[in-house]
Amino acid sequence: MALETWLDLPEDTPFGVANLPYGVFSPRGGPPRAGVRVGNHVLDLAAALDDPVFARPSLNEFLATGRQRWTETRARLTGLLTDERERPRVEGALHPLAEVSLHLPVEVADYVDFYASEQHATNVGRIFRPDSEPLTPNWKHLPIGYHGRSGTVVASGTPVVRPSGQRKPPDADAPVFGPSRRLDIEAEVGFVVGTGSPLGSPVPVKDFAEHVFGVCLVNDWSARDLQAWEYVPLGPFLGKSFATSVSPWLVPLDALEHARVAPPPRDPEPLPYLADAGDWALDLALEVRLNGEVVSRPPFATMYWTAAQMLAHLTINGASTRTGDLYASGTVSGPERDQFGSLLELTWGGREPLTLADGVTRGFLEDGDEVTITATAPGPGGERIGFGEVTGRILPA
Repeated sequence: MALETWLDLPEDTPFGVANLPYGVFSPRGGPPRAGVRVGNHVLDLAAALDDPVFARPSLNEFLATGRQRWTETRARLTGLLTDERERPRVEGALHPLAEVSLHLPVEVADYVDFYASEQHATNVGRIFRPDSEPLTPNWKHLPIGYHGRSGTVVASGTPVVRPSGQRKPPDADAPVFGPSRRLDIEAEVGFVVGTGSPLGSPVPVKDFAEHVFGVCLVNDWSARDLQAWEYVPLGPFLGKSFATSVSPWLVPLDALEHARVAPPPRDPEPLPYLADAGDWALDLALEVRLNGEVVSRPPFATMYWTAAQMLAHLTINGASTRTGDLYASGTVSGPERDQFGSLLELTWGGREPLTLADGVTRGFLEDGDEVTITATAPGPGGERIGFGEVTGRILPA
């Protein structure tokens, strides 16, 4: 059942009291501080809760306090927004969303990117290895991933400069240097660690929710031509590290109880340390827009590996985690053509360009193109839980 609030919220808002995603904002003339989005407003948490931990330019200090504090704070916020007696106190801490600036919600410690969609991995295999099995032999035994560059994780709205690097055209004898000609997107879902884990102590699947605070949207921009030349034998490097955009709002795991679904069947059964413990597949509906036009609607519920399994695998060798660690799902792609989460798949390697409504075609991104990824999930009483958006515009090299 949907929660009643004294706030005058827009009808069918995905940012009702059942959501309350956390972010960092600057009010006009003020320093960055933590807030939660409710409707088309941001609630200043330091002011509403009289708590200096929220008067910081990132959420890290709050996230480090752990699961019990997260739960208590959410309950307190819910009470403030549903109890009419709290209205005089809270109204003065509300800022119209249109009048604030949004920032990265956390100071990113480490960044890991996975490759967890069977459909995406199969598509990529078919595009690049048409005469071989599309999935590598290890794919269904472990969540494949790579360590990225945390220093180039940027806030939604940050322009993305077209990267330059080495690329080798198929008909050339040697590589050339220049701007990427095959610049792509990857529609992904990100998970932010609140409570870290010490070196040498793996995080079991069952402890996922004790460590991960919340969920955001990610666009892992990719220079496919740079990536294709450099990735053998060590994997992604400069084709990925120039920019990774994230949405400004962290939706707490506690807001996603109604979005939890059973994961898809696994064959073969994963090793015991990757065995499921609770339904941690999430029924998120993503939407990808290119220059304002919807080009894809990827379904996150179809992902082969869950976020809980990703964290377990990330730490099984004893790797530590820290507050602010971000790990992403890899490209989200569904079984249908209009559910693919990258231009690489949507245009089948550039061989079948997209035709947009105005007649313009795209194989890969052109300078000036803008990409926006949004998502919603089921909430209580038929509500939808919103994630905001992650957006970026391509600037020339």
